[in-house]
Amino acid sequence: MKYSVFAIALLAHSAQVFSQGLYSQADNQVSSCGKNLIPELTFQLGGNNLQWPCESTKNIYVQSGRYVPRNVIVTRVQIQKDIAYVALPRYKQGVPITLGKVHLRKGQCITPIAPFPCWAIQEEGNCQALQNVVDIVVDKNGILWALDVGLVNTLQQPIRRCPRKLVAINTADGKVVKNIDLSDITTSDSRLQFLVVEYTKDNSPFIYVADAGTGAIIVYDVAQSKSLRVVLPSSIASSNDVLYMTLAYKKNEGYLYFTFLSSPRLYSIKTELLRAGKGAGSIIDVGLKPYGKQLVLLGGDNGSSLFFRYKGENDIYTWNTETCFKAANLIEAQRGGDCRLSTQVVPGHRRFMWTLESNFHDYISETTGCNGASIILHPVVKECDN
Repeated sequence: MKYSVFAIALLAHSAQVFSQGLYSQADNQVSSCGKNLIPELTFQLGGNNLQWPCESTKNIYVQSGRYVPRNVIVTRVQIQKDIAYVALPRYKQGVPITLGKVHLRKGQCITPIAPFPCWAIQEEGNCQALQNVVDIVVDKNGILWALDVGLVNTLQQPIRRCPRKLVAINTADGKVVKNIDLSDITTSDSRLQFLVVEYTKDNSPFIYVADAGTGAIIVYDVAQSKSLRVVLPSSIASSNDVLYMTLAYKKNEGYLYFTFLSSPRLYSIKTELLRAGKGAGSIIDVGLKPYGKQLVLLGGDNGSSLFFRYKGENDIYTWNTETCFKAANLIEAQRGGDCRLSTQVVPGHRRFMWTLESNFHDYISETTGCNGASIILHPVVKECDN
């Protein structure tokens, strides 16, 4: 397989690149070798390198316990040109910012994370600010949508700071353009986890939110300021589980693929039917997950391909949804080579697919050490067999 002319021109400065396989949006294919990460396109993130307004502010946060570097982790990302917007969930105390941005300039040992859009909007306990951002999407108009669950310290002693909400921020000027309270469409049992944004053929934005706690998908019509819940059949839903969602397009029609982590099957629903509030009768049983393994959906390429990995495994696979969901049609996109696991795959900078990886499992079990989680952002690469 060959790179597109565009991809080769961008990376011709590095001789190593031609022995490394990068998954390119332009190609929509995986080349045959190379797992060694490219230094220029590898960005290390960490809680020890936040961008502070001044040293005295940092000291105040440290002394008050509002900044504990080892408790900071990045789990979700969206890339717009040469900027990566990142979600830093407040799973534990001492996380001073929950939404940030990183400049994707030349790869560095540690890449600073700046608060986005500013420090003021990160204030914990202020319901006009962001409390706990667990997922983000930057749409085609440059609007960043943040899913704020309002509950902090979720891995320690959970504290309900504020209602659940969606916050829309214009990436061009950093201004909040919409604040959507989700109280009326959620319950005390709701656990909001993932966010998908889709524009219809008439250019109307809709938002889909995974509510794993109640086994439902929330649909929000932004233009009409209306919301509805599509409750999943009891045969599909699973309590106390993760509900993954990813959007794909087939023949210019949107399909939302979803699955509970513990479910043996993958499902989809045409988004046109989802927006109409149709549930059980419109859900497609895509098929059994290969080898009986639990599957983690990582993202899509804005086309027909989805990316995923198996629970506890760091190899990344891609599947073209135009084909049958079976092992023979699953392509290895990246072979895992270290202790980190991917939490998301997204299209972005230099037209490549990028993966955000961390040792999240160590973070949860408190075994990361003083420096906290190991987090890197880099293009999806494929390793040689020999």
